[in-house]
Amino acid sequence: MQQEPEPQAQAEQQVEEKRVTWAELFFDLVFVFAVTQVSALLHQDHSWAGVARALIVFVPVWWAWVGTTVYANRHDVDTPRDTIGIFVVGLGSLAMALGVPGAYGHRGVLFGAAYLFLRLVLAGLVFRDWRGIAVNSFSVGVLVTGPLLLIGGFVDGTPRVVLWALAATTDLVTPRVLRSRLLEVRFDPSHLPERFGLFLIIAMGESVVQIGVAASGGPSAAPLPADRLVATAAAYALACSLWWVYFVFAASAVRHAMAQARIHADVIRPVFSYGHLLFISAIIAVAVGMAEVVAAPDAHLHPGAAGLLVGGCALYLATFGYTRWRMFRSVSWTRLSGAVACLAVLLFAPWIPALAVLLALVVVTVALNVTEAAIVRRRAVLPGGTRDRQDDDRVALSE
Repeated sequence: MQQEPEPQAQAEQQVEEKRVTWAELFFDLVFVFAVTQVSALLHQDHSWAGVARALIVFVPVWWAWVGTTVYANRHDVDTPRDTIGIFVVGLGSLAMALGVPGAYGHRGVLFGAAYLFLRLVLAGLVFRDWRGIAVNSFSVGVLVTGPLLLIGGFVDGTPRVVLWALAATTDLVTPRVLRSRLLEVRFDPSHLPERFGLFLIIAMGESVVQIGVAASGGPSAAPLPADRLVATAAAYALACSLWWVYFVFAASAVRHAMAQARIHADVIRPVFSYGHLLFISAIIAVAVGMAEVVAAPDAHLHPGAAGLLVGGCALYLATFGYTRWRMFRSVSWTRLSGAVACLAVLLFAPWIPALAVLLALVVVTVALNVTEAAIVRRRAVLPGGTRDRQDDDRVALSE
């Protein structure tokens, strides 16, 4: 007779965490290229209009990734059919990325058609067991935002920008408008934090690539100037410091909030869909700004480049204030103070060399990390001299 599993073994089976599949990791490679393309668009135009145009095309790229990730969270995608489906969505995403540099020129149709194509594929995966088409982000992507992007590709100038901005806005507000439909939907609480953290790593990897490309500019046999080497080291230090802000403290706090949430959608929408969009947009902006510094450390930054570098750091830190409040209804004073300090750097950025601006940001972010580490050491010690890591993260972020 087969022995029944003991209660403890059953409990362990029930809490088994969903893992990211190899297909999802391979799918992410397309978005390494997509982030690079968006960065290239920002390099071309540092103005407010340029930033807005880059954001308008990044939102559909982001939403394609979010839609695929949410689908993978709710389904077992480690099957041949779903793996092929994810690969096909990746093909559409690759076509979108190819269209990004010329999205406002001759590649608008490619960009819009690719988005509609991948949305149709995702909808096919979601609605393949026919019970009627529900009103959700997947159906809105097929019936509203996809067609808007495609139509926008056939017109030029301001009409294209308006149609695409409307499509991006529709994608962003759909989860909020349809909140009531998501109240009872449960998601795997470990998979989503891991996936969104991985996309943040993609954006940070792009910043390292930007540093390397800018540092190695010019003839390959020429020696690298000392100031460029110093700027490269400073840029890398800033990237490491920004990584530390998220992954040492915030990542497990997000995971904890997801696990404890009664309504998962109330964490996914503000913290993942919106908050991480801001995180990643900020990192892309910082990457572009760092490349400008590394390329010309002794020059003074153009206002647009200074805004991307310093403003990107400020936005990144300030977003933790938003996500912390949405998760725990408490204020992240340390991160908000860091954001204010970054904005203070922006005040004198036009008057000092670019390298000095970069070093000032390194000082601000390193000081923030040291301060939070000290707070954790002082307040998160449990009786007996041991510390709970998850509690450490929540305490540090609440300061």
